[in-house]
Formats: sequence, structure tokens, C-alpha cells
Amino acid sequence: MNISYKKLWKLLIDKDMKKKGLEKAAGISNYVISKMTRNENITVETVGKICKVLNCTPNDMLEFVSVSE
Repeated sequence: MNISYKKLWKLLIDKDMKKKGLEKAAGISNYVISKMTRNENITVETVGKICKVLNCTPNDMLEFVSVSE
């Protein structure tokens, strides 16, 4: 299973917020934004910070996708 943050990027567009704005508002680093851009894992604490800023749930910002073999 892989993780996808496509929902998060769509949510940012809907809220007219840029990645840099999310970084500042949530108190997360550019490194974390880069990891999400590459669909890499981040901590649950970071997910919580993002959800708090965007007033959403983890389900609203990420999803697990199957890896085809």
C-alpha cells in the first residue's frame, strides 16, 4: 500500500492556500511538504497539525492506494 496526498492538494486549491502557507500555518517544515509531494510517509503528529489548520480529517487529506504488482 502506498499513500497519496492528492486530496490534500485539492483541498489547498479549494481553500485558496499555497503549500508555503500551509507550511507556515501548521508549523511544519519544507522537508515535510517535499515528502508529501513525493507521496512519502509523514508522522501522525504532522497529519494532526495539518488537519487542525485546514479543519479537516485525515480522510479528507490522504488516502491509501494499492500497488499493482
